Amino acid sequence: RAQQSNAQSVVVATDSPEIQAACDEHRIECLLTSPDHPTGTDRIAEVAQLLKLPADTLIVNVQGDEPLIPPELINQVAQTLADNAACAISTVAVPIADVTEINNPNVVKVVLNRSNEALYFSRSAIPFVRDPEITSNVVHLRHLGIYAYRADFLQAYTRLEPAPPEQAEALEQLRALWNGYRIAVYTASEAPPAGVDTAEDLERVRRILIN
Repeated sequence: RAQQSNAQSVVVATDSPEIQAACDEHRIECLLTSPDHPTGTDRIAEVAQLLKLPADTLIVNVQGDEPLIPPELINQVAQTLADNAACAISTVAVPIADVTEINNPNVVKVVLNRSNEALYFSRSAIPFVRDPEITSNVVHLRHLGIYAYRADFLQAYTRLEPAPPEQAEALEQLRALWNGYRIAVYTASEAPPAGVDTAEDLERVRRILIN
């Protein structure tokens, strides 16, 4: 899907020799990275350094377990960062349609300010609706794990210490917020097809791609 986007180049970053071999077989550019990166952002930072990318290069991180992500969404997250010069990162959220997801810790929520920048990400229900009758117009947003970065930010990120809320929530983007970096958020109208988390998911995606 990344190759169908407007990206000038697509590179697979992995610490797996097996994945590298598969990429080589299909003539896909691949870089073998350190197996010791604590986060995906650290891995992308290594790639940016290896490729000696200019500081203002926009880099979109599409995770390998999201094979059905629409190319248009990749374009949009990049454009969102391009349109927000004061932000170091951009990402995507969608309104939560299933209320059971609001209290599901596996679903990451995000609260935005009036400029559509992230105030906080959490596995808890945010914002917490204390009185549904008064705040019935609150829209809960689910965060999607696709990011765009500027290359110079990635190098700065790797020098930052893990932040307390990042460690508590196990959400790497909180390190950026903790250190004063701004995150622009594009709100999509609907979520992309689900990614691959189980063997059943893998078979479902294979059937979709074959058809």
